[in-house]
Amino acid sequence: MTDADTTTTTTGTDWGAWQESWDRQQEWYMPDREERFRIMLDMVEALAGPAPRVLDLACGTGSITARLLARLPDATSTGVDLDPALLAIAEGTFAGDGRVTLVTADLKDPDWASGLPYDSYDAVLTATALHWLHAEPLAALYGQVAELVRDGGVFMNADHMIDDTTPRINAAERAQRHARMERAKRDGALDWSEWWRLAAADPVLAEPTARRFDLYGEHADGDTPPVAWHARVLREKGFGEVRPVWCSPSDTLLLALK
Repeated sequence: MTDADTTTTTTGTDWGAWQESWDRQQEWYMPDREERFRIMLDMVEALAGPAPRVLDLACGTGSITARLLARLPDATSTGVDLDPALLAIAEGTFAGDGRVTLVTADLKDPDWASGLPYDSYDAVLTATALHWLHAEPLAALYGQVAELVRDGGVFMNADHMIDDTTPRINAAERAQRHARMERAKRDGALDWSEWWRLAAADPVLAEPTARRFDLYGEHADGDTPPVAWHARVLREKGFGEVRPVWCSPSDTLLLALK
């Protein structure tokens, strides 16, 4: 950890509470989020064993890493992200844990992987993050991921993968989901904007939150191509087998085996 990281972890901030708050905000959008993580880690254990070296891609607060280490205590994780506020929460959460390394990098930078501590990983995992990218940079990123995954290793991406050939199904699912979200919000659930308003008001997170909005704005305008697009591109980039291992009406967990 750097001196800046140490300062972050000694402020008295309740990082566990911020993690919990982030999880609840994300579950407002995805009530089956924990099931998705469970299947992801099932497949990591099945294909990479009980002590995998994992790259948590676009790690945010470290949601995947926290669940990985709770499930597989002998695992190690490298979390990479650019968001200074979410990384501050991750740094506070994992301070002093030698199993975790956090790296600040922009996944749109062709050289983002140069700061990683390892040249290869047993598993690269990401969730609800890569839809921030447009299709062309996402395809380029998939090529870089393929170079990082060892032979026999896995890449898993859990994200919104929208099939535009089913517009009536999509509309019905969206209407039901939004109705559920509105009911939860009336009961006190935080949405994305409200969560970030609270982060901006926190004495420790205010400065990294301001930097975060300077970097990203309110929200990136990426793409959500269908499963078939992801599977095709991953095979083109060097993965031998690709298929969904879990899905909901709006999200898919896609597994690619090197």
